[in-house]
Amino acid sequence: MSIISTPSTKGIPAGTDPPPPPPPYDGTSPFPPDEGSTPVRDSGDRIYVGVTAAIVVLPFVGLGLAGWLLWGRLIHPVDIVLAAVLYTVTGLGVTVGFHRGLTHGSYRAIRPVRVALAVAGSMSFQGDVIGWVATHRRHHAFTDRPGDPHSPYRYGTHLWGQLHGLLDAHVGWLFRNEQSPPERYAPDLVADPDIRAVSRAFPWLCLLTLALPFGLGWAIGGSWLYGVTGLLWAGLVRIALLHHVTWSVNSLCHMIGERPFRTRRHDRATNLWPLALLSFGESWHNLHHADPTSARHGVDRGQIDPSAAVIRLMERAGWAYDVHWPTADRVAARRA
Repeated sequence: MSIISTPSTKGIPAGTDPPPPPPPYDGTSPFPPDEGSTPVRDSGDRIYVGVTAAIVVLPFVGLGLAGWLLWGRLIHPVDIVLAAVLYTVTGLGVTVGFHRGLTHGSYRAIRPVRVALAVAGSMSFQGDVIGWVATHRRHHAFTDRPGDPHSPYRYGTHLWGQLHGLLDAHVGWLFRNEQSPPERYAPDLVADPDIRAVSRAFPWLCLLTLALPFGLGWAIGGSWLYGVTGLLWAGLVRIALLHHVTWSVNSLCHMIGERPFRTRRHDRATNLWPLALLSFGESWHNLHHADPTSARHGVDRGQIDPSAAVIRLMERAGWAYDVHWPTADRVAARRA
């Protein structure tokens, strides 16, 4: 997908020359004020920051509490099974549904599967589906240059700037109430009644993603204590882990790793193999930025890509079609 950014002349009086365009980005300087976003500066900022803090901090607190409880051995096999199942379902909802399907159109899915994946991704606690897609398309439109919502090069390429940028790309950007307008970046989803319905249901899906492990833990274990530990491990800890794996693709996969494929100027996306399994193949990020519509990101020998395997299974079942599989010629043409 190509998104063209054009300078706005809104608010410039008639007969007045528009301001000169900013100097071209040199690849090393801190970013000027954001392009491609809509800053929001009103009384809703405090609510936004408060909700964001709860979403970011609460699972992390749960992770710390879980560590303390693990020391006391308050964990049950059912907690581990529930956590693994929900991590897989919600993680694939993000990678196969939100990312490769809805954002990049790597394949087309039949309606029930498309909606189910959107629901599963929403239960990851990473934001409503339309906002997620709009932000990610903006990231691809401005990768690692002014306008990118979460580039680790935002504060320059000197040591302190990169340390600051790494933290900002990982989690800090979430606290800036700068919206990527869906009407500009995701008009196809805004026009889709099914996806709009899932987007509106996001708060309820967040409650569901916490209620499920509590209810299932209680039902399977036969006691409210199993429900509480299920909520802790398969709810909060599972959400925290998936959050930080996803955010690591935003941050670490633009600073650390290999770059066997050519990307656009200033785009520094890398492959980071230690995250491959936990991210369901998303950390083969260099190929993804070299060929964003490819349904498979891990194309070299030994590169595990569970998301691509799921898309393949859906294709064979007749649930997905028009899949953009990489060809040998297409991959070779993108080699660095």
